Amino acid sequence: MKINPSSIEALLSGKDAKVSGETGGAKAATPFAAKSGADRVELSPLSAQIAALESSLAAEPVFDKARVDAIKQAIVDGRLSVNAEVVADKMIASALAMFDRSAK
Repeated sequence: MKINPSSIEALLSGKDAKVSGETGGAKAATPFAAKSGADRVELSPLSAQIAALESSLAAEPVFDKARVDAIKQAIVDGRLSVNAEVVADKMIASALAMFDRSAK
């Protein structure tokens, strides 16, 4: 769509503008009505709650550094024991949950 300078001036002044399309170059009238007053946006109370939750989550650390450090130290000391059966069961449960979600 091509817009000529007179179209822009007409839009700004609130008059009808002529705009030519790309397909045939035919002129078409595009009405523009100027609105009085300012735009207004109202947000629900839920949006304020979400914003508060978002800011509180941003202040929290992403992980528990003390727990990670304790696990690292247990690995270094050779005290960390991993139950392979529990790990396998949790991996299978996680995979089944993903399949259930994707099937819905």
